[in-house]
Amino acid sequence: MTARRGPPGSGDGRSTSGGGRRQRNVRHQIAEQAGGCADAERVSEPVGVVPANGSDRRQRASGGAQAARQSGQAQAARGPSRADGERGTGRADAAASAEADPEAVARQICLRLLTAAPRTRAQLAAALRRRGVPEDAAATVLARFAEVKLIDDEVFARAWVESRHYGRGLASRALGAELRQRGVASNEVDAALGQLSPEQELATARELVARRLPATEGMPPLARMRRLAGVLARKGYSAGLAYRVVREALEQESASGPVPFHDDELFL
Repeated sequence: MTARRGPPGSGDGRSTSGGGRRQRNVRHQIAEQAGGCADAERVSEPVGVVPANGSDRRQRASGGAQAARQSGQAQAARGPSRADGERGTGRADAAASAEADPEAVARQICLRLLTAAPRTRAQLAAALRRRGVPEDAAATVLARFAEVKLIDDEVFARAWVESRHYGRGLASRALGAELRQRGVASNEVDAALGQLSPEQELATARELVARRLPATEGMPPLARMRRLAGVLARKGYSAGLAYRVVREALEQESASGPVPFHDDELFL
């Protein structure tokens, strides 16, 4: 008996569709099995094994350090580079130039110092000695500078006295000590200090005391006397002049008459 076939595509279509689903299921199972094997391989790795990426980083770092050491050794074997040689040559040329023309070096040193501030001849000579300039070259340069009036101790001393007396209130004794410390000759010091008369020093001392007097209000008279006399003493004024100026200022300020203490108490 011959079996009947359905309409074209009815039974065959179902068969074909079922076959396609079966094929997809098989492929899905194969993929799951493959993934499970990979997971199993990862899980089965022994504990404590460092991942490959960390090992690779350490190996690359180690290789870079080794390459740097090899490069440094090769550089040392080849000797100094061209740039190093040029720098060394420049320093050698500068040193050779200084040795060949010490007067040029001395001129440069003096001009640089004089540009910063006025200097005495003794100050410049000391600076040249510290720099190792030969004495004959230093003497030649200093003589030339004095000839063209780039250094003039007399002018320096006069300007110093005027600036420090009227600006800081220093007396002749303090000004003379400062000038001698800077190498100015005694005759030039005396000539510069001749600008200050005794009357001018007395007027300056009175101005100093008048400015400091209000700050001592409320103190005992003897303490005020010592405080103000100490100000003048640090400026180089004599003890006798300081005592006279301070006593006059206190008596003028006091409405009750003379200051009530003995002269000897000031120096106790």
